[in-house]
Amino acid sequence: MSAIFKRGLPAIQVPHHKETAACHTVQMPDPPQVVIPMSQHIGAICEPLVSVGQQVLVGQCIGRSQAKVSACIHASVSGTVTAIEDFVTTQGAISPAVTIESDGKHTMDPGLTPPRVETVDDLYRAVYDSGLVGLGGAGFPSHIKVDPGNPNRIHTLIVNAAECEPFITSDYRAIIERSDDLMRGIRTVVQHLEIERCIIGIEDNKPKAVDLLRQVLSHEADGRIKLHVLPSRYPEGAEKVLIFKTTGVTVEEGRLPADYGLLVMNVSSLTFLGGYLRTGVPLVSKVVTVAGSAIADPQNVIAPLGAPYRSLIDFCGGYVGELGEVFMGGPMMGINIYDDSLPVLKNNNAIIALSKADRIQMPESNCIRCGRCVAACPERLLPAMIDRAVYRNDIEALRHFKVNLCLECGCCAYVCPAKRQLVLSNRLGKRKLKEADTAKKAKEGRNGK
Repeated sequence: MSAIFKRGLPAIQVPHHKETAACHTVQMPDPPQVVIPMSQHIGAICEPLVSVGQQVLVGQCIGRSQAKVSACIHASVSGTVTAIEDFVTTQGAISPAVTIESDGKHTMDPGLTPPRVETVDDLYRAVYDSGLVGLGGAGFPSHIKVDPGNPNRIHTLIVNAAECEPFITSDYRAIIERSDDLMRGIRTVVQHLEIERCIIGIEDNKPKAVDLLRQVLSHEADGRIKLHVLPSRYPEGAEKVLIFKTTGVTVEEGRLPADYGLLVMNVSSLTFLGGYLRTGVPLVSKVVTVAGSAIADPQNVIAPLGAPYRSLIDFCGGYVGELGEVFMGGPMMGINIYDDSLPVLKNNNAIIALSKADRIQMPESNCIRCGRCVAACPERLLPAMIDRAVYRNDIEALRHFKVNLCLECGCCAYVCPAKRQLVLSNRLGKRKLKEADTAKKAKEGRNGK
């Protein structure tokens, strides 16, 4: 078991840069075309349901998979399918992508109606049909979490409203602007899964949202929904950290929150669900925080899925100054991108562009074994040893140092005086270990073991 929960949770202080917190969410116009990959989730890639030349409407299902772990894909604009081509994701995976030329009309599919949810099976079907995935970043299909066939009895819903990443304020705006939808989503999940208690975890650097939630919750008759205000320290919003801080439960290696009767959902996911139950409009757009020192007019933008990042950046006044780097997501757990024509995906919650003067990446130097990465790691791992094991391709060392426990929160790299790319090493280490285990199982299968 990780020593994290017996020794207290390490955390780091990062500049929050929540300058867009007061920016009301604004709808951007549809771009001339969108590119919608058939893989915007953990699990099986969807098969396109449309063909080149076909006319599509907003909300029309254009991709589906027969696999359980997948999520439906819907058209985000109305117009004409002009191409179905392979798309390379930022993770290096390849999936088909449907290109739609917008007609500028944003015509909704007339068949969209609010789902009727009276049972847990109705809830499962509604979440599946909506195309909802975890909007906090992981992209796990949400219908799996509310599956009535799950073997574990869920007794606690934890709503992740921490939003501990610097710059990002899209979750905050969801609370401020759409608290009715948020509460509708929470109540529906709590009711149909027969959940005993719900805990909303939020950092104390969002006083207006805290006050609003307290006011809203004061009208809840049964008192099952509680607010838990967390200190503003990173990474309070990491799933395992949030679980421990709100419930005291330690999620052990190789186990899931559901094994402990816990369900964790992002505040934006539940807000979307509440809106879907009200309107019947599936997941076709995303609130994205566009911010950073290289953005002329930082804002929270409602963008259609598949819109190129550059269209959001141009909507916010374009770049200013000398561009240093651009992140998909926050600077701690986000991914550097080198092409701003990439499309907005379901789990994209921010585009952060920093000027060259604020560039985060710096040249690496040799590890000086100072131990700062160990002190900062929420899982009390040994990032420097994992880094060394990756360099040496030492699979057993990666297993010994429990690389799979890494949250990829970036704390280790943030405090490293040698500027080691420790998160990248951990990601590579996980991949190496997975490939080695897969090869081992294949070999045992061939040998009849």
